[in-house]
Amino acid sequence: MSAAVSFDMLWYELSLIGSYAPVWLHPVRGHLHSKMGEPLVETVLDYDRVRELEAFDGTKAGVKGLVDAGRNDIPQIFIRPKDELAEELNSSRAPLQVPAIDLSGIERIGRRNEIVDEIRHASEKWGFFQVVNHEVPVSLLDEMIDAIRMFHEQDLEVKKEFYSRDLNKQVRYNCNFDLYQSRTANWRDTITISMLKNNHLDPNEVPAVC
Repeated sequence: MSAAVSFDMLWYELSLIGSYAPVWLHPVRGHLHSKMGEPLVETVLDYDRVRELEAFDGTKAGVKGLVDAGRNDIPQIFIRPKDELAEELNSSRAPLQVPAIDLSGIERIGRRNEIVDEIRHASEKWGFFQVVNHEVPVSLLDEMIDAIRMFHEQDLEVKKEFYSRDLNKQVRYNCNFDLYQSRTANWRDTITISMLKNNHLDPNEVPAVC
């Protein structure tokens, strides 16, 4: 079992992205501009991506750290290539329906096997799915989100203790698990508490606010 909460889908999508004005790419000069016409960042053909990734990762502050520092430009590691955006725009026009896994009747062996097959199929074909009728109280889900939010709102020095890219660690905090493999970094910070490799989790390893 593995749980990871990233704030591109939750809290910081509003608070962090909202810190920047809407932008577009200048068709001639290749500059990124705000709606006020002010240049935010230039696309530099010979910039050292690896060096920029390492510098950003070395701060251990994530995207929240960029906003907290008052930075008003968008680092190039977060700017997606135009061809990739065009490809996504075309593919997004196709009607899609996220697989929904209904856990009703999971206590029955026959139904349990069906659910396992449904999860396997969704994982292989989609990579994600929605779970319904899981009987987890909404109040508990809200408490989980609140705890994750409190973790990210902590002082940076406290969060740094958990910053890691070591997949063997059950509790780890970082920005983009695939930061060095993906073409473009996503605007998200994640705290992961994983029991995938070990069913035992030392409570002392879990952040106090969680």
